[in-house]
Amino acid sequence: MSNIFDLFKKIETPSAGPITYVVAGLGNPGAQYEHTRHNVGFAAIDDIAAAAGVRIDRARFHGLTGECTLGGIRMLLLKPTTFMNLSGEAVAAALNFYKLTPDRLIVLCDDISFDPGKLRIRRRGSHGGHNGLRNIIDHLGTEDFCRLKIGVGKKPSPDYDLVDWVLGNLPKSDREAIAARFTDIREAVTLCAKGEIDAAMNAYSK
Repeated sequence: MSNIFDLFKKIETPSAGPITYVVAGLGNPGAQYEHTRHNVGFAAIDDIAAAAGVRIDRARFHGLTGECTLGGIRMLLLKPTTFMNLSGEAVAAALNFYKLTPDRLIVLCDDISFDPGKLRIRRRGSHGGHNGLRNIIDHLGTEDFCRLKIGVGKKPSPDYDLVDWVLGNLPKSDREAIAARFTDIREAVTLCAKGEIDAAMNAYSK
């Protein structure tokens, strides 16, 4: 006969279920990049983890990972540690491990076309010059995956070096503007994972 306490434990802690979505926040590893424009994907996914009460600290799939449930959907939170330009290595490894197709992927990344804090959600699309998205597309062989772009501000002038801009630190006011949208980002990710991408776009891409 099973121990009565083991039975109670099984009742109180139901199975979490399989991972059915991968949510990848893009950025560069290392403290020196923490507050750069290119790392807002990391910041956003750290917020999702904090709100869910989990940590992204398990080294897997060329990245750091954590598992959580949003809206009843079990998902892997992923921060590639390959550096931005090789983000596809981590994303593809995670999808392959869980036998998930690209339509079960949500990517959070920066976008220099929008003001800080502005969000843009797309169910598919080109990389738009973003090297992290470019590498993911190259590894997956498709552009058909959801992405949530987070505005970090435009270059001050057309001739300003792009690398210097995206690897530059965000001013405090810009960080605050982006952090003010973290709740919206969590809600948008939840809707997208439920398949309600149009609803997420209507609610938060403005």
